[in-house]
Amino acid sequence: MKPSRFTEEQIIGILREQEAGAKTADVCRKHGIS
Repeated sequence: MKPSRFTEEQIIGILREQEAGAKTADVCRKHGIS
């Protein structure tokens, strides 16, 4: 299995950003998630 591009802290931050009301598509685009 290949290593994750994001640390656990980064993933938590990204998820919190989305929970705070940001659109999922915008959050994914900002962080380069496909």
